[in-house]
Formats: sequence, C-alpha cells, structure tokens
Amino acid sequence: MPKVLISDKLSNRAIEIFTERGIEVDFKPGLSPEDLMSIIGDYDGLAIRSATKVTPPVLEAATNLKVVGRAGIGVDNVDLPAATAQGVVVMNTPFGNSITTAEHAIAMMFSLARQIPQANASTHAGKWEKSKFMGTEVYGKTLGLIGCGNIGAIVADRAVGLSMHVAAYDPFLSVERAEEMGIEKVELDELFRRADFITLHTPLIDATRNILNAEAFKKMKKGVRIINCARGGLVDEAALKDALDSGHVAGAALDVFEEEPAKQHPLFGMENVVCTPHLGASTSEAQENVAIQVAEQMSDFLLTGAVTNALNMPSVSAEDAPRLRPYMKLAEQLGGFGGQLAESSIKSIAVSYEGEIAGLNVKPLTATILMGVLRPQLDSVNMVSAPMVAKERNIDVSETKREKAKGYHTLVRLQIVTDKGEFTVRGTVFAGEKPRIVGIDDIILEAELSDFMLFVTNEDKPGLIGALGTLLGNSRLNISNFHLGRREHGSGAVALVSVDEAVPQNVVEDVRHLPSVTNVRALKF
Repeated sequence: MPKVLISDKLSNRAIEIFTERGIEVDFKPGLSPEDLMSIIGDYDGLAIRSATKVTPPVLEAATNLKVVGRAGIGVDNVDLPAATAQGVVVMNTPFGNSITTAEHAIAMMFSLARQIPQANASTHAGKWEKSKFMGTEVYGKTLGLIGCGNIGAIVADRAVGLSMHVAAYDPFLSVERAEEMGIEKVELDELFRRADFITLHTPLIDATRNILNAEAFKKMKKGVRIINCARGGLVDEAALKDALDSGHVAGAALDVFEEEPAKQHPLFGMENVVCTPHLGASTSEAQENVAIQVAEQMSDFLLTGAVTNALNMPSVSAEDAPRLRPYMKLAEQLGGFGGQLAESSIKSIAVSYEGEIAGLNVKPLTATILMGVLRPQLDSVNMVSAPMVAKERNIDVSETKREKAKGYHTLVRLQIVTDKGEFTVRGTVFAGEKPRIVGIDDIILEAELSDFMLFVTNEDKPGLIGALGTLLGNSRLNISNFHLGRREHGSGAVALVSVDEAVPQNVVEDVRHLPSVTNVRALKF
C-alpha cells in the first residue's frame, strides 16, 4: 500500500481522498527540516503547500519518494532539478486557486484606485477625511498585464468587464488568442509606456526576476500603479520604493514579497502602498479545491501511473496509463539495447512510433527510451531526468508518428547517431504484452530480450554457430535462447544469444577472435 505524508496544513478532504483510495496517509504539519529528513524515507508521496522546503538533503533522504504534490501553483520551495535527478515527479495544482488569486488582484487594484485601506483606517480612527482620499476610476484606463496564463486570463476577463483597455505582454500569447479575449498583445516596453495599472501574473524564473526594476520604472508613465499578487522577486523592491518616493509611481499593492514572512519592510507604513500577507489563494473555496486536486493527482499517480500537472515529466492521463504500460517495457528494452551498442559519443536520438501506438501519448515512452539509452553511461539517470540530461549533453532528440506500420500492428523504431556512425533498432509488442526486438539496421530477426545476452555481428559463413556454442559451453555459460538474422546469403549477419548469467569480459574477447566475427557486445537488461 502506498504511503503519503502531508507536511503542511491542508484541508481534511485531502486526507479523506487518500484514505478512500486505499492510500495510507500521515498528517504531520510543522515538521522541522531535521524531523522531515528523519521520516521521509518511509513515504512514497509528499503533499505540501509553501511551508515545507523540499531541498536536496530532504530528497537524498527520501529513498522511496516517487511524487511531490504542491497544493497550489508556485514550487519555489521545491528544488526541481534535484527532484528530477532523483526521479521524483513534482506536481502542482495550477487551476484550483486561479479565480481566487485573480479576484485578489482585482481587489488590490480597486484598493489602490480608491485608497480603501487608508480610508478605512482613518475612519476607524474617528476622522472624516473625505477630501484626503481622492481616488481614480478604472473605467477607460489601460491595464498592463505581464503574464496571461490561467490567472492572467481571468484578470483580463474581469478587467474587460470593467471597461478597461487591456494590453498584455506574454511571449506565449498569440495575437489570435488575444483578439478572442478582447485584449491587445504588446511588447513589454509598449506596455510600460501605456499602462495606468500594471499587474503581474508570471512565474519567478531567471527571465522574470526583477522584471520591474529601476530601468522599467523610468519607462512607465507618471502616476502608474503596480499590483503584484504573483511571486516575490518579480519586482525590485528597492527600486519600487525609489519610484514611489519620487512620485513617478503613484501607488503599489503587494501580496507577495522577496522574503516571506515579511514582518519588516521598507515599504511598510508608506501611505501609497497596500500590503497583504500572501492572501492570493486564501479563500475557503481555493483551499478546498487545491487540497482535493493534489490528493486526486497524487493518488492517480501512485495507483495507476497517471501523471497530471507535472512540472518535470510529460502528463499521462488515467485512461492512457494502462494502455501505455505494455509499451513501457519495450521502450526501456529498446533504449537499453541501443545504449549498450553505442560505442562512442551520442549525437542524436530519433524515435519513430508507427501503427496503433502512434495514437497514444508517447512522451513518456520517449523519456523511457532516453533513460535506457543514457543509463549505460550514467547510472543515475531515470525516466524523469533523462530528457534534461540529453539536453544538457547537446543530444538532438526527435520524435515522429506514423499511422501505419508495415507488417506489424505497432512498431517502435530507434535510430542512434554517434560520432562513429549510426544504427537502428526496431521493436514491437506481441500478444500477452511481450516486447520483442524485430530488427537491427536492415536485418530482420525476432528476439525476446533476457537478463544477460551476447550480441554478435559476423560475416555469414559456415561454422560460427557451432564455434560460438562450443566456446560458451566450455566457459560453462548455458544458452537459453539463440536468435539469428542476416541480410542475404554470404552477407552480414547478427546473433542474439541469451545466457543464464553475465558474460565475463575474457569470454567476450574470446568470441571476438572467432573466425568471421566483426563485433561482439555483452548485454545486460
């Protein structure tokens, strides 16, 4: 039975879902890093919010961990490269609090426009400073939207409903999609030049860190108002204070800060600044939604292999997971076979899916093939980390699909190019979910792979099979299966020999010196 640890405060509904699905769950919020490391090795899954820090030491101690589920969007508290290297899938719940966060941004915009927090405090203090709190309408104003994903799109929709002009900067937003939404796609400098209000809805990455800095503020129109309910670090807080002090920026509303919890800050106490303690997702509806989503996603993964909203591997639906399972073994074996034949630096890996398999989500299969190819060189590589490792090593990876496979209901073709040449391996799955190798380069053969094998290429001349069998017998290696293929009579041929135990290197060298043998490799699966 899978076992999950919930280490942050989460709705009880999450516990109920795990239990209903037959997963053992422990609820232990508030663990110190040391306490977390001392127990995390017992768990298959870890459900968190923003408090738990999933660091490399935590991941190193998590010897059984398969998945981290973040109830919310941001995963700044998870070391994603370290999790990927460990083969731990990291999921978030990007839709559960989208409306709540978008509504908070709109509320912050109104708070700025009408100075509602300041007027509230003044009135509670017994003052009646009606003339002091002169506001501005949002009607007809331009809202500059930095990031137009799930949350940004909702903010845009609400702003259009308020009769605002919306100018959005997002590299992934198409002009056609912007037109459908009734907004305008613009470049960043154009947004700075035109916007009366600017709100941010983008993740914190190298490209967006301090996207609002001193230079950016200089490009904005005087009197602009800034709203950040996304991530701390998107705004250079020192530069913002300078722009507020100078009057160039009329006001700012911040729900997130570079360092949290923010109990002291240079912006605190400024009359034209509204601050809230990271309340973007803080509604009862949002908390319930993300708790339900993270529990369902983690349960699906641990029980069926379905992957939803993962940040470091392809998604696999609950419907696709069982359909892919027979092909996962084939993908691993094809990759392992190809990786052990690659004698030098790999330049490119091309995978072709033909026939019935082409209708499936093959991204996980490609990741598995990459893992198999790279593992002979890198023991620690796994299905999750393999695509990243291939990219880091400048290996060109391509994937194609064809509806028909000549002679088979399904065919997977793997081509590997090294600095010394190229070769192709083909495989399929027969009845009973049994993977088979069905071709090497232009040679047809059918072979079921076993734990230990010997791969021999040779000239097609009489006597090799007898000599090879005698040599292995004299070396006390029992042959369990023998698979042969050749191009044509007297031409090149291959042999795949299954044996009961690993072939020692001295035996490999003896085979290499047999007459007509051109190459030999000991394989292990």
